[in-house]
Amino acid sequence: MSNYTKSTNFASKDNLISGNPLKIVKGTEIDTEFNDIATAIATKADLVSPTFTGSPVLPTGTTGVTQSYGNSTTALATTAFVQAALAFVYPVGSIYTNATVSTNPGTLLGFGTWSAFGAGRVMVGFDSGNVLFDTAEETGGSANTIVVTHTHTATSTVTDPGHVHSIVTNAGSGSTVGFGSTSPSGSQNTDSATTGITVATTNANAGSSGTDANYQPYITVYMWKRTA
Repeated sequence: MSNYTKSTNFASKDNLISGNPLKIVKGTEIDTEFNDIATAIATKADLVSPTFTGSPVLPTGTTGVTQSYGNSTTALATTAFVQAALAFVYPVGSIYTNATVSTNPGTLLGFGTWSAFGAGRVMVGFDSGNVLFDTAEETGGSANTIVVTHTHTATSTVTDPGHVHSIVTNAGSGSTVGFGSTSPSGSQNTDSATTGITVATTNANAGSSGTDANYQPYITVYMWKRTA
């Protein structure tokens, strides 16, 4: 792109005296001027649907100033505006995730300082009503919970108040029967006794001295936190 610069000062010829050959406007001078004008016009952008080549740069100031984020007008914007818009989307403290690319977002996006975040953890929403989740970046939980071996013991008691058995006798007059009775007929109780049986019940061991993986359904991604 070039600007037109006049090669011949035609107005100065008017001040020359008659007969001075420089007072004459030559065809070559006119031709040079027209060629310079044609070149300048041909290398300028059209007002309607221009096609730019090279690396066009917007001027600073009110004509082509870099617009602020949130400007939804038809004003021209520079690459600096695009970068500022991205930085606004990811302010300091934001989390960036990527399912396949492990490159630091500072390299991918071109701004900010980022550090790897949340290795081996999932994120949970802030909850001011739950002491476990009422502070930002609070951590908790365990990937491997230890279940200690332990035994439950139960005791069973058998109550036996004792009991007797009755024996019915039927003998003739004057006969003598066992258990000290001389009645010809009747019944006799044995001595009271208990079984002497006791019962103890013990449960088997529960749990194991080891780790118990207890994961929720998850998917692994790369996570980064913007720190500056």
